Amino acid sequence: MSVTQTFSKGSYILAVDDIPDNLLLVQLALEQEGYRVVLAHNGETALKQIKQFPPSLILLDVMMPGMDGYEVTRRIRQDKNIPFIPILLLTAREESSLVQGLDAGADEFVRKPFQIDELQARVRSMLRLKETIDQRENFVSCLTHDLRTPLVAANRMLDLIEQKVFGNITCEQQEAIANIISSNDNMLEMLNTLLETHHYELGQKTLNWISVDLQQLISEVVSELEPLAREKGLELLYDAVTNVAEVKGDRLELRRVITNLIGNAIKFTDTGKVQVSVSEHESKILVQVADSGIGISPEDQKAVFQRYHQGNHRRAGKGLGLYLCQQIINAHQGELKVQSQLGQGTTFTFSLPQA
Repeated sequence: MSVTQTFSKGSYILAVDDIPDNLLLVQLALEQEGYRVVLAHNGETALKQIKQFPPSLILLDVMMPGMDGYEVTRRIRQDKNIPFIPILLLTAREESSLVQGLDAGADEFVRKPFQIDELQARVRSMLRLKETIDQRENFVSCLTHDLRTPLVAANRMLDLIEQKVFGNITCEQQEAIANIISSNDNMLEMLNTLLETHHYELGQKTLNWISVDLQQLISEVVSELEPLAREKGLELLYDAVTNVAEVKGDRLELRRVITNLIGNAIKFTDTGKVQVSVSEHESKILVQVADSGIGISPEDQKAVFQRYHQGNHRRAGKGLGLYLCQQIINAHQGELKVQSQLGQGTTFTFSLPQA
């Protein structure tokens, strides 16, 4: 099969080599095992095929004119829209090439000239790896969905009880029901964050790119969170600068970041204020969320954006919120930073390119 033959359904293996005889040998070896094989004669053609119809496995020659196998591997791994695909490099080079290939993102090597049974065994191993990872991905998605459904149903029933649809309830019962609803809401938020994080990590998150007025978006979030700050006796201030350029991005995802940063600032501040500002600097839009709260230790600052990192403070969450924020900002070609001193507050700053 040539690379012009594409498949919208079913799985196949993509073999890439600039030498037709090598491709023919690989094709015969794999078709003996019952695999569907698509052939590509250079890196550019292979990348187009992969983006249009991702294969289950890529067999990639290292030495090719133009774009070599290392560069193809790097481009595949850097493209967040391409799901995980095992990459098996075919090489006749010395041991030093192993390091370069693994650093580029390859999963396995086969030396040329190869034995047919060795190639077939390596392919079977890589396809098992792909199947294991796919099953894990499906497990996370199914788990979050299956957990969310009963929580949503339970909250709806509790709302009806709270509204006295089934009869009167005591003040103590009403307080208990409110606590249960709050706990369920926290669990739903955590599950939603977990699922969103999972999508970003897999490169499966699709962003809706539009022009976004960050000033307006921040104003909306500040208005929503102001009552929360007022309950704690905090000032929530927003310094709006006129005529700030818009950005290109997904409005809902950027809203998630702003809400998380301001919400965290309120959560970790007991007295004083939380101040939000937006400005322009060198063709970038800067958004800062500064608080007068407890601050973050130098050790925690190094790991604050890591997945599942939990600070030492009792109010620390599950370590997904800031990690997801960084994933979102990275997907928007931006940068998220933190500056903090214990007892003197924290400032989170993210920058985005102007539209």
